[in-house]
Amino acid sequence: MTRVRTVLVAPALAVVFSALLCAVALLISGDSPLTALRVMITQVGQGTTAVDVLNSAAIYYIVALAVAIGFQMKLFNIGVEGQYRLAACVAAIVGGTVPLPPVIRTVVIILTGALVGALWAAIPAVLRAYRGVSEVISTIMLNAVATGLIAFLIRPDTFGALSGNNITTPPIPESGHFPGLQLGSSGTIFGMILVVAALGTGYWFLLGRTRFGFELKASGESPSAASAGGVDARRMVLIALLMSGAVAGLAGLPELLGRDYAYTLTSPQGYGFTGIAIALLGRNHPVGIAIGALLWAFLDKSAVALDVVGVPREIVLIMQGLIVLSVVIAYEIVRRYELAAEQRRVAAQLRALANTKAPSPEAVSP
Repeated sequence: MTRVRTVLVAPALAVVFSALLCAVALLISGDSPLTALRVMITQVGQGTTAVDVLNSAAIYYIVALAVAIGFQMKLFNIGVEGQYRLAACVAAIVGGTVPLPPVIRTVVIILTGALVGALWAAIPAVLRAYRGVSEVISTIMLNAVATGLIAFLIRPDTFGALSGNNITTPPIPESGHFPGLQLGSSGTIFGMILVVAALGTGYWFLLGRTRFGFELKASGESPSAASAGGVDARRMVLIALLMSGAVAGLAGLPELLGRDYAYTLTSPQGYGFTGIAIALLGRNHPVGIAIGALLWAFLDKSAVALDVVGVPREIVLIMQGLIVLSVVIAYEIVRRYELAAEQRRVAAQLRALANTKAPSPEAVSP
């Protein structure tokens, strides 16, 4: 019963908190919460919105998984942004310049993305494991380095080419595309969504059903205790950040292989920071992250629909922030309540045990 209450009460409180706060924000801006809700729901059935939400959610899911892998070991990989952007750039260059047959070209592009992401994450991993350098500091700095490296790689005198007012890598031939599910006028679902589903399943199995997952989380909770139990905490730091980087390196590929077929100066940015919020929103659970990714993508697409009816699109950013804040507050309230309840139960058991062992007055009377 306690477990059920812990699982259900926190999300329920989060929904109530976020709904109330979002309604207050809309009222303050002079807009009707009911009108905004109606517009946000009805826009899903219009045009390609539903497919766009699903495609965006797939990308958000990948970056959130990358962040969550680090969170499982109390590591804050804030460098997902640089890892996925650099990986997408290098993967696009390989896909557009290396002659390979169909299917193999696509596989090589995917493996290149994962490898580049892991290699870029290896730098903060080694610094953290062997020199104790905070991964937060090193990954933030590497984000800036990745931006500069991308700018160098796509220069016209290296691997880039001018295309109007934009600079792009060589286009990936059709043999390297990842075919999607075409739904006519409703749009095309990225084929990489199958890879996303496999990543979620692998994450759930590896961290929740294997000894390795237990050791990884144990190392994050207490490195000294894990070391005493025979776990190499330093090795776990390396593995966790390398895995996080490899997953992050796949985040730019759904759009690269399913829509853009090249990396440009205007390629999407900011997914890595969004993944941090979604990982928090989903509490590092694969199903929770999926729900959070869908919700975030839905709100992103709602901005345009709200703007059409006169509601400032910036209200969506406020909603997203309030939702994350509500989740954090709700889970903290439930955690403190459960901790206090556990303390009361232990105290009651100790009192009962003391009363059981105490001698009766008749036993001590002369």
